[in-house]
Amino acid sequence: MYIRKTKRVYKGKVYTNHLLVESVSTPKGPRQRTLCSLGKLDPAPREQWLALARKMEAALQGQLSLQGQRVEADPLFQRVRKGWNRPRRSEGISGQSGIITIDTDRIETEEHREAGPVHVGHQTWQQLGLEEILGRAGLSKQACLMSEVMTLNRLIFPLSELSMPDWIRRTAMGDILGTDFSELNEDALYRNLDKLYPKREQIERELSEREKTLFNLDDMVYLYDLTSTYFEGQAETNPQAKRGYSRDKRPDCKQVLVGLVLNRDGFPKAHEIFEGNRQDRSTVDEMLQILEKRTGKHPGSTVVVDRGMAYEENLEQIRAHGLHYLVAGRQSERNEWLDEFEEEADWEEVIRMPSPRNPLQKKSRVEIKRRQKGSEVYILCLSEGREEKDRAIREKQEERLIQDLERLKGRVEKGHLKKAEKINQAIGRLQERYPRVARYYGIQYQAQSQSLSWQEDVEKKAMAEKLDGSYVLRTDRQDLTADEIWRTYMLLTRVEAAFRSMKSPLMERPIFHHLKHRTQTHIFLCVLAYHLLAGVYCGIDGIILK
Repeated sequence: MYIRKTKRVYKGKVYTNHLLVESVSTPKGPRQRTLCSLGKLDPAPREQWLALARKMEAALQGQLSLQGQRVEADPLFQRVRKGWNRPRRSEGISGQSGIITIDTDRIETEEHREAGPVHVGHQTWQQLGLEEILGRAGLSKQACLMSEVMTLNRLIFPLSELSMPDWIRRTAMGDILGTDFSELNEDALYRNLDKLYPKREQIERELSEREKTLFNLDDMVYLYDLTSTYFEGQAETNPQAKRGYSRDKRPDCKQVLVGLVLNRDGFPKAHEIFEGNRQDRSTVDEMLQILEKRTGKHPGSTVVVDRGMAYEENLEQIRAHGLHYLVAGRQSERNEWLDEFEEEADWEEVIRMPSPRNPLQKKSRVEIKRRQKGSEVYILCLSEGREEKDRAIREKQEERLIQDLERLKGRVEKGHLKKAEKINQAIGRLQERYPRVARYYGIQYQAQSQSLSWQEDVEKKAMAEKLDGSYVLRTDRQDLTADEIWRTYMLLTRVEAAFRSMKSPLMERPIFHHLKHRTQTHIFLCVLAYHLLAGVYCGIDGIILK
């Protein structure tokens, strides 16, 4: 439940109303259903609306707050309860003795427990044999139990170890596992983290083998990508915490890089934590070696990576491991095909079907063209959706670049910045900040006249405009059609989806930086949770949640 504010203008007067609404699933997707009107809702502040909605939802279900307080006497609650019960009239249940009338207003429940997600996660845990795998890795029965509880929390409702015990007690976890968690505290969970991390290599290796016996998995395609997670503290005892390129827009914080490899079915095959200042392309060879240790050698498989790892040395490293590659070409490679992009011949449209879960989804138009260059196949791609995105990003960056140049020029003219070395450094920082557009601007500083100027390169800018929405795919696979190459590369979005699933509040704000492996273990728990999620989606034991 949540509160939504609405406004209506009648005869020149604005009427404000607040509605208590809930999200419901319909054949056409999620929709909002109004439960009741709350009027003006004065004087409750807006930041309290969500808490108020949750409080009302808990009260309607008969739950008590942690202090044992009830809200039944609140006039606002009485109004909500009236609206809540309006569509729920007395219902008849047919039995052997006839019709039994039930007064829903007089039904009371207590000690509510969330069971569905926990039950599905537990069944998946058992089918994957994770308890046996953890046991062979040297973990005690209690450590296996704690690992399952913590992993299910990452899968269902990610929380910190401090908040996790309360969540466990609110679910049916104790009933399902046959364990009393009434005395569980965060210290036991902290200690379990330190036991789990050193065993991660063996666990991942055995889990990969176990999944092969349960599913008909295709290990001929490996999808590799990286993300970062930052520390809000100094992380002095974590040698891998370094300052580097921050995907979270927090260059002021130390971070680590998280590398993840999935197969084409979405199952994690290996993950690794790298220093926060590593370049993406410097991790490729190391990750391939880690992958071989986890899954063994699979000559002839294809590695799919994005353009940040598509340098010549990376492709050579992939070939050295007996693997094929499928990568996105870098900017300079795309510029070489400008004439082909302008040529109207040989383009074919990719037939894109809407998602089964969203049949009304509209897919953007994508056209592709196959070209051969030496021993490599190049796929030229034009995307309508990407064209709009590229144009918007380029125009926004250009606007910001000009604004920052104007500010820098003002500082120079006012004498706030006098040293040529400092001025050139400031120019270099702007070029690094706006690489997409700075390349077609010539920025010059004249030390004699102490003036800053810039000139737009019209030809380079025109080329950039022509290439909006275009990209190039590159592979050494000769046996695939243009359509198959494009669709295989699009599988890389599954890694991005995995990172979004793993990006719990713990990864966004890892606070246990004072212990060496604590954050890394959080990430490993997220990987285990994603194994469970992939298993559920593949339909273990007949459970299909697609």
